[in-house]
Amino acid sequence: MLVGWGGNNGTTITAALLANKLKLSWETKEGVKHANWFGSLVQASTVKLGTNGGEDVYVPMSSMLPMVDPNDIEVDGWDISSMNLADAMQRAKVLDINLQKQLKEHMVNVKPKKSLYYPNFIAANQEDRADNVVLGSKTEQLNAIRKDISEFKSSKKLDKVIVLWTANTERFTEIIPGVNDTADNLLKAITEDQPEISPSTMFAVASALEGCTYINGSPQNTFVPGAIELAARYKTFIAGDDFKSGQTKLKSVLVDFLVSAGIKPVSIVSYNHLGNNDGFNLSAPQQFRSKEISKSNVVDDMVNSNQILYKPGEKPDHCVVIKYVPYVGDSKRAMDEYTSELMLGGHNTIVIHNTCEDSLLASPIILDLVLLAELCSRITFKPADLPEEAFSGFHSVLSILSYLCKAPLVPKDSPVVNALFKQRTAIENILRACLSLPAENYLLLEHRLPLKF
Repeated sequence: MLVGWGGNNGTTITAALLANKLKLSWETKEGVKHANWFGSLVQASTVKLGTNGGEDVYVPMSSMLPMVDPNDIEVDGWDISSMNLADAMQRAKVLDINLQKQLKEHMVNVKPKKSLYYPNFIAANQEDRADNVVLGSKTEQLNAIRKDISEFKSSKKLDKVIVLWTANTERFTEIIPGVNDTADNLLKAITEDQPEISPSTMFAVASALEGCTYINGSPQNTFVPGAIELAARYKTFIAGDDFKSGQTKLKSVLVDFLVSAGIKPVSIVSYNHLGNNDGFNLSAPQQFRSKEISKSNVVDDMVNSNQILYKPGEKPDHCVVIKYVPYVGDSKRAMDEYTSELMLGGHNTIVIHNTCEDSLLASPIILDLVLLAELCSRITFKPADLPEEAFSGFHSVLSILSYLCKAPLVPKDSPVVNALFKQRTAIENILRACLSLPAENYLLLEHRLPLKF
């Protein structure tokens, strides 16, 4: 169930699920295109399983363990806009028109459920879209969301429901003692209609109470301490924050490369302009600040790993700029300049220009988050020397999904890892462990020593 179902990401992932399920193809000026899942870690990447005769053997990641088939996913959700999904898809201007024409009949009669609209949390420029909102007290709104989840699960005869926020970026929520600092205080604050409770936190609370995994795809601090405690209490999973798609994913690779090579990045300047509704909402200062924080912290663990290059507390100058330019639509432009210090006072500057179709990068990430979160809910483990009853599942905070998030949510007192290859290796090695395969490493002693094993 998608919060923000009628937005660019919501309509695009729905269209992708339908196009792949129906095996659609369509003509473009570049030739005939066929539905696929390019950009999905689970559906379009491979994992090294082992070696055979000295050759590496790779298999699709989706084949390593029993995973949900995307064709079996049912979709529903909420949006503050009442527009049907076919018109919303047309409004988003993401997909080729010939594909839209084939999908229209499947989406025109589908409308999002009423969502939560608190003007204090999103940009004022979103008011014109807000014609499909749940009214009443916060308790009444919470019960309405819970009812939507329950009815969707029962009517479709589903095994599990995963709720994912892909709506507008909210401003940061203030952490207030007695309001959102504990689970009990948060629940009490909802009954008291406390204003400093965001829509995304309301959805997180509803998900926990309904036993659903909740994933935050935007940069705001949805998971206030009370929401994290509530998820743990009800043994549900949470993950976030903010989809890691283009510019930030590249940053987590490039800075890792520079620092691990002994080169010292001293200035990172990132400029973006885009013209979709996400960019429109981010043109407001408070919403931009949420995005700026999620984008800026992505290099911290790599910088902290090298105290030869950086003194304690020292960080590169890191500036992030986002501008709304309506004409470019969903085709986001990202420009980055990395300036680094070399030996003996030298400097190195790398400049990158990245043009990407924002929602076509984010939509397969939504799929990956759902598939991996569902898989994690079925994995249990224990130390080898403990009895069978010692088996337990993952921590409520699914840090394994960090590969897909700009600002990884991790359990308290756990290290934050942003380096992309470390994050992917963690996923691979968990899958390998479930197959009783050793963790992957690149020691390759059998090829480095003059010995026969």
